[in-house]
Amino acid sequence: MSYASNMETYAVTRRLLLMAAQKLCDDFASQKDTQTLLSHFSTALEPEAIEHGAPHLAPFLGRRFVGLQGIQAYFELLAKLLTYRNMSFSEYMVDVEERKVAVKGMAEFEWIATGNKWDETFVYVLDFDEQDKVKRYQVWADSGAAYLARMGELRSQ
Repeated sequence: MSYASNMETYAVTRRLLLMAAQKLCDDFASQKDTQTLLSHFSTALEPEAIEHGAPHLAPFLGRRFVGLQGIQAYFELLAKLLTYRNMSFSEYMVDVEERKVAVKGMAEFEWIATGNKWDETFVYVLDFDEQDKVKRYQVWADSGAAYLARMGELRSQ
């Protein structure tokens, strides 16, 4: 394969991965239903989701949610505990060789039971299968704010 052909393949793959990540993030920002979100995940491989953090801080932290049913349970758990608004995404970084996209997100979150709200910046790292579907969904967020909001101890900004 020629250098030009390799570069063209690289550019196409990069564009497809970026578009797949943007579509998922747009659906999150638009608060699409769980089935729409699940349509972005792999059916060829067993996908997984993990929101990194200490499990004692919030029920969705530090647990692996495996398979489409597991990821559905993760999204349903989040919807039961949190609401969000003004979600936006920026600074997409695409690694074609690893088939990964990292993206920075921002939103205002509210812990439903306590009404505590906070502004948060978070990061998604999305690993994609060969069909440009998410096979691994990782989140790094402000687990301390989530814990304080859960306990009703988050001070307003």
